[in-house]
Amino acid sequence: MGMLTEILRLSQQRAKALGLPYEGALTPQEAFEILRLAPGAKMVDVRSRAEWDWVGRIPGAVEIEWNQYPGSLRNPNFLAELKRQVDHESLVLFMCRSGARSDGAARLATENGFNDCYNILEGFEGDKDANGQRNKVNGWRCAGLPWHQG
Repeated sequence: MGMLTEILRLSQQRAKALGLPYEGALTPQEAFEILRLAPGAKMVDVRSRAEWDWVGRIPGAVEIEWNQYPGSLRNPNFLAELKRQVDHESLVLFMCRSGARSDGAARLATENGFNDCYNILEGFEGDKDANGQRNKVNGWRCAGLPWHQG
């Protein structure tokens, strides 16, 4: 359990340094390792249905839209769906395109009794490069972590 403990400790220090109200902030590679090493951990992908279908899906992720597609309005059922699909005692890793929506989801979950919430920094597609393109700088896909189309 040494590696898992070390990853969690690093991510907790990172969250504290960033002043985040939830447990930790992870790189995509760290998140992948946690999913590999902690069988009870859950990844919650909060991107839109369109993103899952057209950009790519992560095997085994719980998919709950933060913003509904189309229209991008906040999903009023997000918390209810999260409570239904994920045990509040679980270690929960939140993922979106770039780390912003998942930050909101981790905050909301923490405020509502999920004590072990982590945001995946960089998200699925990562930050934009100088030309405004994603998938080239960092993020889950850029790191070569498991995903599939549609």
